[in-house]
Order: sequence, then structure tokens, then C-alpha cells
Amino acid sequence: MEIKMNTVVNMTYELKDPDGNLLESSSEPVTYLHGGYDNIFPKVEEAMHGKKVGETVVVSLEPADAFGIYDEGLVQIEPASAFPETELKEGMQFEGEDDSGEVIIYTVTDIADGKVVVDGNHPWAGQRVIFTAIIKDVRLANEEEVEHKHVHGAGGHHH
Repeated sequence: MEIKMNTVVNMTYELKDPDGNLLESSSEPVTYLHGGYDNIFPKVEEAMHGKKVGETVVVSLEPADAFGIYDEGLVQIEPASAFPETELKEGMQFEGEDDSGEVIIYTVTDIADGKVVVDGNHPWAGQRVIFTAIIKDVRLANEEEVEHKHVHGAGGHHH
């Protein structure tokens, strides 16, 4: 069966930077509902369309098509007193909200002189990435999956 609208795709993947360094990979297959449901990067979904089990798909994604353009406006300097009384460390993450109430994950990138630098950009924002997927299985989605716009059961969402 080939990947088409409203099929469930089971795949393994690797995400690498342009120098070939591995950023992320799936040790177990992951699934997504194909058909414009925002369950995967749109350019990857476009490349997957029409492919079959066993095929490999490689897509080079520019920042705007992957983790976004790096936004300097998401970098803030806050007083250390604004954080919970825990031992602050670089790499710690905190939830915050932007002006529209959208949740943003901020990562502590620097701590000095009672000030904390937090960055709300995804760690890979501004980077071109190479997405490689190996298609393991393709099946038709059931009505409930299409209605809910995501995969249910093994590898998907459970209620």
C-alpha cells in the first residue's frame, strides 16, 4: 500500500544537522496520520506521499520548514529571583507564555551576576536539518483516527 490521504504511516527516522551529526533518532518506529493534519513537518509529509513500505525518504529542511527561524525576541534576561528557589543550572527548562498566551518552553542558557538568560527558541531553531525516514508499515486509518486527526492504538494516542 502506498502512502496517501488518511493512511497511518509507521516509520523510523533520523534527524541530522548539515554536517551529518545526529540530532535525534527513533529507536522504536513512530506513527503519524498522513493527510495534512500537522502531525509531521509538511515538507516531509509531501515527500512521503506515494511512497511504499521499505522505501527511504530523505528531506533537507530549511529552518522555516523545521524548527523555525531563530527569534532574538525570544531571548530574555531575568533576575534569578524570578525563578523558583531551586538550584538553577544551564539547560534547565521552564514553561512560560508569550503575549498571546501561547505556551513557550524557555531554556536557561546562561547564569551570571544574579541574572538568568532564557531562550524560548527550539534548540534547533535557525538550523537546516536533514530528515531521513524508513517506511516500515502503511495502513488505512480508521474513522475515529480521521475524525480525531491523529493515530490511535499502538504507536499512537490512547484515550
